[in-house]
Formats: sequence, structure tokens, C-alpha cells
Amino acid sequence: MATALVLIPLLPMLSAALLMIFGRRLPQQLVAIIGAGAVALSALCVLSIAQPFLATHQALQVQLWSWMQIGDFSPNFSFYVDGLTLVMMSIITGVGFLIHLYSTEFMQQDDSFSRYFAYLNLFIAAMLILVMADNLLLLYLGWEGVGLCSYLLVGFWYRDPANGAAARKAFIVTRVGDTAMALGLLLLYTELGTLEIQPLMTAANIHWVEGDGLAIVATALLLGGALGKSAQIPLHTWLPDAMAGPTPVSALIHAATMVTAGVYLIARTHELFLLAPPTLIAVALIGLLTALMAAFSALVQQDIKRILAYSTISQIGYMFLGLGVGAWGASVFHLMTHAFFKALLFLAAGAVIHCLHHEHNIFRMGGLRTRLPVVFWSFLIGAAALAALPLTSGFFSKDAILLAAWQAPGIGPLLWLGGLLGALLTAFYSFRLVFIVFFGELQTSPDKQPGWRMALPLALLCLLSLAGGWIGIPVREVFPPQEEQHAGFLVHVISIGIPLLGVWLAYAVYISKQISFQDAAASPRGRRWSQLWLAGWRFDDFYSWLLVRPYQTIARFLRNEPVDRFYDFIAAISLQFNHLLSNLQNGRLRWYATSMIMGLILMLILGMEGAT
Repeated sequence: MATALVLIPLLPMLSAALLMIFGRRLPQQLVAIIGAGAVALSALCVLSIAQPFLATHQALQVQLWSWMQIGDFSPNFSFYVDGLTLVMMSIITGVGFLIHLYSTEFMQQDDSFSRYFAYLNLFIAAMLILVMADNLLLLYLGWEGVGLCSYLLVGFWYRDPANGAAARKAFIVTRVGDTAMALGLLLLYTELGTLEIQPLMTAANIHWVEGDGLAIVATALLLGGALGKSAQIPLHTWLPDAMAGPTPVSALIHAATMVTAGVYLIARTHELFLLAPPTLIAVALIGLLTALMAAFSALVQQDIKRILAYSTISQIGYMFLGLGVGAWGASVFHLMTHAFFKALLFLAAGAVIHCLHHEHNIFRMGGLRTRLPVVFWSFLIGAAALAALPLTSGFFSKDAILLAAWQAPGIGPLLWLGGLLGALLTAFYSFRLVFIVFFGELQTSPDKQPGWRMALPLALLCLLSLAGGWIGIPVREVFPPQEEQHAGFLVHVISIGIPLLGVWLAYAVYISKQISFQDAAASPRGRRWSQLWLAGWRFDDFYSWLLVRPYQTIARFLRNEPVDRFYDFIAAISLQFNHLLSNLQNGRLRWYATSMIMGLILMLILGMEGAT
């Protein structure tokens, strides 16, 4: 079992190295086998570990070597697997393999086929290290690894300056959160003397009490890191622009794995957060505000991938809401179901783009229901799960989060109402997308059909999106036991009815035309709100005014290094004195004798003045 555990991150890492070194010399078919096969073997290794683990529920720990020794600080390079780790590994390798298989067809016309799979497998390896690490320093290594790979994959088509700008934006914005997280790790080690996760949780409960100031500061810093990676307010602005990368990259990094790293971090260190109630309240409020902000933005977007990007931000907000109210298991459950249906939606969107001459604008699509039937049913099932329609996977996980919010003390009912508004908006924009793209008149005719390597992952993800809600996740031993949740019949009816209402509204607006928002949207106030939502609530404009423009102004001012002018002035004075002294050396003996006599007379005068 220990060997299988080591092979899980090692196989994709070795395949990435192999493709980086020899990829250009290998035929495309062999590159596809190496790239996708390594992740498939990792998934099989995860399966081999899952079977005995589910029988015993005993955590598995494997220490490979001592990483470093600096005084009393001696972190190990070792892995720790419990129920939470197993869920994350299964998502990364299972969904990751389906996306790899899809990519072998989607990217087959690209000149950088081997580079793509090298980056993708390096990302898989880094994400696995992140979730398997038994100490926060090793977790941070994986954390920074996925940040690097995100930069490489978002800017994969780097010849387009816009893609390079999107990659830099993703890298820089997430670095803000990473810096906060690094400070949090330093604080934890300084105060508790360890970064090993399990001993750290024990030490925190011994040294700190609930509400301790240091616990609040430490968890707030960890939350900063989580906000960056999981694209939550105020560090969410990188994710919509990150759609510049290939669509399978969006499915893997920005829907199924990387953006859930912040959720995993909070869930993994939940015992610390239980000692900091103010931070937990902040987690819940940030999650709800992000969910609503992104949902409103998704209502008016026209780029098919950008709609799904804002949807991802919104759904991660629901996970943060669940974490903030202590519904740890429900948030991890939604993390899993979201990986299924959002990967499905991104891959279906990629198939539409692939078959429609790389068209992204949904208003240039339409009528594709009969032209792309496999893609249509995939999109319909994914949208149903995203909208949390009854019996889909998204229904079970989102309903558990809303129920936990309803029962949370204090502001719980307000959080529940906000979550319901988000659910209504989610159902509306999900089926707005379905109705515009697949119904109505045909705008752009597809020139091809997806092959089996694209259709098979879509079919399997359809199955998971429908039946994933019935999968039990083994996290009971990870999180503290919670009281059985009960709510009134009306609460359950409202939770079920709100998404159905959202679907009906989308149908009434875009299919039956019973409702029209054209007059409201055309009014001055309507245009202002639409433009505000289309621009993502103008967070980018605010950051540009507050940070980017001042930085660029300073950079332009410093372009010629004005600080060097001071040193240039000193150098110029030295040169002038040098020229003056050089002129004194003219080779004339009379001038030398006169100078010596005048100098001697001056010295005598000074000596006499001193004697008197």
C-alpha cells in the first residue's frame, strides 16, 4: 500500500519530466498514451488504496525522508491519507483522467501537444502533493506548484498577448493570498512549534482557547491564502480571465481541482478555525457575498466559458458558506459533486467551441439541440446538476449546505435566504445558457462532431452528475460529529421549489417569451446595472485605479532610474576635479617650481599663524 501511495504523485511527475525532455521527438499518439496513461495508473493506485481504507477507516501515513534540519525544525517529506484526502485524490485522478482523455482529441491539432500534457501532468502531481501532505510546509510546496502550473496553462497560447496578461494576472493575484498564507504558517510554527498537521491541531487545542487572538490572526492569514486560490472576494478577479487557456484546462484547474484548494485547506485545518469563531463568520459571509456577486455577473455574460467561470466562483462561494456554518462534510460533498457537473459543463462547452469554428459568443450559437445531440444532453444534465434540480448530484450537496445555514445560530436564516437567492439566480443563468445555445434558430452550423475520446468522458461525467449525489464520502472520522439536521416541511419545499422557479423563469423569458426584461434592460438604470454586472462589478477597474495605475506611473518615473542622478552628480564633480588636477600637470618646470615655492610660503604662513 505504501508503494501505491508513493506512485500516485510520482507517476504524473515522471511523465511530465519525460514529456518535457523528449516530447518533441515522440509521435503524438505516444505522447497521448504517456500523458493520459500516467494519470490513469495514478487513479488505479488510488482505487487500490481506497478498498482497504474503506474496510478499516484507518489513516495511512508514509514517511519518505527528512526534508531538512534547521535547529528544532525538521519537516518530513511524508504523506497522510484519511477520508478527506481519499476524496480529493479520487477527484484529482478520476476526473483528471477523463479530462486527459478528452484532451487527446481536443488538442490533437495543436503544435504544442507534448508541452500541453507535460504542464497538465505537472499540475496533477502538484495538486496530489498538496492534498496528500502530512505537514503544512509540504502542502505549501504543492500549493505553489499548482500556482506555477496555472500560470503555464492559462498562458499556454502565449503568442497572444491577452493570454500572457491573463496568466500574469492569475499568478500575481494568487500570490497575494499565498503571501498571507506563508505569514500564517510562520505564526503557527512560532507559537505552536510544529507544522505537522495532526500534532498542530492537538497543540492548538492545548495552547489556545476558543476566541484566542492568535488563533483568529492565524486563521485569518490562512483564509487569505484560501481566498486567492479559490477565487473568492476580494481575490476572485483572476478566474474569469483565466478562461484564456484551453477549455480542458478550465475544466481541470479552474473547475474541478485548483480552485477547491482553498476549500480543502480550511477543511483540513478545521480544528484551528473552530477556535476562531469570528473567522468562521467571515468565511460564511465572504462565501455568500461571492456566490451572489458572481451569480449576478453570470446573468449577463455572453462568452460561454466566462459564464461558467462566474458560475465556478459562485459555487465555491457556496462551499465557503458551508464551511463558515460548520457544515464541513456538506462542503466537501459539494466540492465533489461540483467537480462532476462543472467538468461536464466545461467539456461540453469545449465541444461546442471545437465544433463551431472556435466560436465563444452564445448569441452566435442556437439551434444546436439536433445538430450536436451528445453535447446537448451533456449540457442539459450538467445544467440541471448546477441548478440543483431534484435527484441530481448538485441537489443533494447544495441542499445540505442550505439546511446547515438555516440551522446556524445567529444570522443563519439570513444566510439561508441569501443562499436561496443564489440558487434562484443559478438556475436562471444555467438554463438561459441551455436555451440560447441549443434552442431557437441555428446561427452557426457545426463543421464536425465530437469523436469517441470526447464523447466518452462526457457520458461518464453525465452519469456522475446524475448519480454522484448518492455516493457516500468517508469523512465522518475526519470532522467532528454533528447533530442530526431537521427542518420544517416548508423549508424543504422552498429549497426544492426555488431552483424549479429559476428554470421556469428562464423558459418564460427565452423560449415561451411570456416574460420580457427588454424594457427594463433598455432603461438607463437597467443599462447601468447590466454594464456593472458584465464588468464583474468593476473590481478590475477599482484595482486598476488603486494599484495598477499608480504602480505603472511609478514604473514609468523610475524607467530612467532617477535615483542614479544623485550618483551621476557625484561622479560629475569627481571628473571636474580630475580635469582640474590634470591641467596642473602641464610639463612646464617653471610652473612646477613656482607652485612648490607658493605652497612652501603658504605652509610657513599657516605655521606662523599657528605659533602666534
